[in-house]
Amino acid sequence: MRADRRRVLILVENLSVPLDRRVWQESLALRQAGYEVVVVCPQGRGRDTEPFVRIEGVEIHRFPLVPSGGGVLGYAREYTQAMWRMRRLVRRLARSQRFDVVHACNPPDFLLLAALLLRRRGARFVFDHHDLVPELYLSKFGRGRDFLYRVVLAFERLSFRLAHVVLATNESYRRVALMRGGKAPDNVFVVRNGPDLVRFQPTQPDPEMRRRARYLIAYVGMMGPQDGVDHALRALAILRELREDWHAVFVGDGDALPAMRRLSIDLALFENVDFTGIKSQDEVVRILASADVCLSPEPSNPLNDVSTMIKVAEYMAMEKPVVCYDLPETRFTANGAACYATRDGEGNLARCLDELLDDDARRAAMGTLGRRRVEEVLAWEHSVPSLLAGYERALAQDAPL
Repeated sequence: MRADRRRVLILVENLSVPLDRRVWQESLALRQAGYEVVVVCPQGRGRDTEPFVRIEGVEIHRFPLVPSGGGVLGYAREYTQAMWRMRRLVRRLARSQRFDVVHACNPPDFLLLAALLLRRRGARFVFDHHDLVPELYLSKFGRGRDFLYRVVLAFERLSFRLAHVVLATNESYRRVALMRGGKAPDNVFVVRNGPDLVRFQPTQPDPEMRRRARYLIAYVGMMGPQDGVDHALRALAILRELREDWHAVFVGDGDALPAMRRLSIDLALFENVDFTGIKSQDEVVRILASADVCLSPEPSNPLNDVSTMIKVAEYMAMEKPVVCYDLPETRFTANGAACYATRDGEGNLARCLDELLDDDARRAAMGTLGRRRVEEVLAWEHSVPSLLAGYERALAQDAPL
């Protein structure tokens, strides 16, 4: 079967597209390889709101979704309504189109269930393993290995079982697919998150971004309980005791954003810190181009220790030094482009920030190292062959498992 006659259905629940950069880059890579790509995802908040749109040849169908607001029950409500809406969309699309591949992007881990109809019609299933949901549950809710933990573990096993091929974001996730998921090594492909070097190009700082202080510190990413924005804010409160020649900007959204705004007020940082919400990629590039140091403050926990933070590679693509905790996958990504704090030591995050702000030459050298590593290893272009190989492997298998 020719690739240009194959049709792919991509299912996403937790972010709109093209805001979800991994899914969007996958969609464009598949489209360029000759696949017809259809995406089902939620509508965004303030952007990506059209129920249907075609962008760069990718067909996107969006459904309304009320976010959880945090808490186990909130997520249960969100996922229930999302599955209902996704199944309706899948059934409607299946009436007029034949899909050769269903590509489900977790979380949650049961999205493939929304397309069981298509599997019975011969579609191959690809499980795009964005997050380790059992570890996310442990890290986000702190409830331990209780009944709900066993439930999410069972859903993960189900996704592994249904999938012909698994796309893992790093080697740690690949080991989970092999050991906990029981997948054959030939059916697991590492497709790393990586920045698009065409879009993430170092540019001159924007004077308007830097008018409030000599130095600008930036954070760009989601803000959940596990993402460590509280660690970053407490580190900045410590830094303020050492110096006052900086300003910080936090770009992104998430369950923890309201609490982080309140924490910044409690720490008397309201004059030092701005929360911008979600910004377009052009605006993100402008902010990062203007930053002196960038933050990736995820603390050590069962999820973060084995996860790759896309923000780190994006900072590096923009030639910015990174301040972060010393976590295994973060160190693999950043290598010599980061100043590593001892795990969960907010004072050490502040120390790293203070040292880097005082050393222009070190910041420049780290930025150069980071950009080179992205160009040679981490850029999205290096992941595309593995993505396409995973698809070829899925399509080469018999439809039933």
